[in-house]
Amino acid sequence: MSTVPTIRTIDNQYCQQIIDIILPIQQIEFNVPITIEDQPDLFDIEANYHQTGGGFWGGFVNGELAGTIALIGIGHNAGAIRKMFVKKEFRGKEYGIAQQLLNDLIAYCQSAGITDLYLGTVDKLAAARRFYERNHFVEVKKSDLPSYFPLMNADNVFYHLHLNH
Repeated sequence: MSTVPTIRTIDNQYCQQIIDIILPIQQIEFNVPITIEDQPDLFDIEANYHQTGGGFWGGFVNGELAGTIALIGIGHNAGAIRKMFVKKEFRGKEYGIAQQLLNDLIAYCQSAGITDLYLGTVDKLAAARRFYERNHFVEVKKSDLPSYFPLMNADNVFYHLHLNH
């Protein structure tokens, strides 16, 4: 069995698997007050991500969906990163799934002419925040986000990355 993760675009046939990864991490592991009803986008990946000019990627280990990352195209040569989650047992340098997911998303952005990436997260997700900062994302104030950035209620920390093409 290979533990080398593979990253590929995923669509609506993976909705339930995506939900099964994301909800327990949000609700149980990190106690973020968010429900599936707060995230109707997860029931239609294609309409909410692919059709915006963004995408949704999955990291697979031995055929198992181990992590996700998504991009919403928000116009203005910009995108919003969403749904970056990796199952606990697949986190860390051994698998490198989070880094590979982000690298694939950035490569997509560069090919699609997206020059600015934004994301929101929660202050208690310290490891996620360190990960974004290691990848050159700069923390910005909510008031400094562009008006077209789609806010999520749970988010209270925001980041921006300008991509050089």
